Amino acid sequence: MALMLLLTGCGKDGGKGGGTSAGPSSAGPSQTVADRVEPLAGTPPKPQLPVTVRSADGREVTVRSADRIVPLSGSVSEIVFSLGLGDRVVARDISATFEQARKLPVVTRAHDVSAESVLSLKPGVVLADTRTGPGEALDQIRAAGIPVVVLDLPAQLSDVGPHIERIAAALGVRDAGAALHKRTDERVGKARQGIPRQEGKKPRVAFLYMRGSASVYLLGGAGSGASSLIEAAGGVDAGKESGLTKDFTPITSEALAKAAPDVILVMSKGLESVGGIDGLLKIPGVAETPAGMDRRVASVDDGVLLNYGPRTDAVLRSLVAQIHKGDA
Repeated sequence: MALMLLLTGCGKDGGKGGGTSAGPSSAGPSQTVADRVEPLAGTPPKPQLPVTVRSADGREVTVRSADRIVPLSGSVSEIVFSLGLGDRVVARDISATFEQARKLPVVTRAHDVSAESVLSLKPGVVLADTRTGPGEALDQIRAAGIPVVVLDLPAQLSDVGPHIERIAAALGVRDAGAALHKRTDERVGKARQGIPRQEGKKPRVAFLYMRGSASVYLLGGAGSGASSLIEAAGGVDAGKESGLTKDFTPITSEALAKAAPDVILVMSKGLESVGGIDGLLKIPGVAETPAGMDRRVASVDDGVLLNYGPRTDAVLRSLVAQIHKGDA
């Protein structure tokens, strides 16, 4: 799980701006999705406060003001803006790279929050998640009288709706949460309708996490967070199918041979970090896989691939287009 949390656009590699994209590859057409979130239509909701919610850390937290919101993750920021509350957000996590948030002050480094930076902005509520730390920083924010709501991380498609509604509840906009949940479900459903009819086997997709500058090369398993997306896009998670029950394992020729992927899925900055597809093929074992021999690589932007939120339908459409090249 700790490694999976690393994948949501954190750190120096993941914190840069840029489009949410499926880069050019041999797996499918080049696509670009506007790096913006889409707020709900109509008048922005007015928070009905105070509310008391149960935080993922077991605390009962009472929120009395949502005038100045500090979300401490990119995925939470996406949801807050999509609910129509973006004008109330006063800071961002380094992984919140979408256009509307880009000019906000950054109060984190990787998943470590600066309590001093947060407190200087006089927030009414802080929205963290279970990876946010250090604990001492969150305690310092609480000690200043600021409510801190900690949220569980969504790890699959079925988590998206409940995650949206928990955030909406904490901000006193339950009706907006239900509306965004419905809109997201409808859009994901439409994205799945684009999967080609499959008379033969489903494409086997291996999710690789790579940071060439740090010599990190990992193969995703059942706990990587990508399985739900791959399966929803009409593929088979090759790592999971080959028996990898944990989140990640170091890439080896043997592990890749057993996974035998038809398509390799990577984050765009990870692919850049190894020198593109040509560099990827130099990693031991990659060139010998069916995907390597056909140069079939699907790439999705770091800041959105595993966010599981209002833009997950765009991720699905991108994956469907890339992993089903040539399918009828």
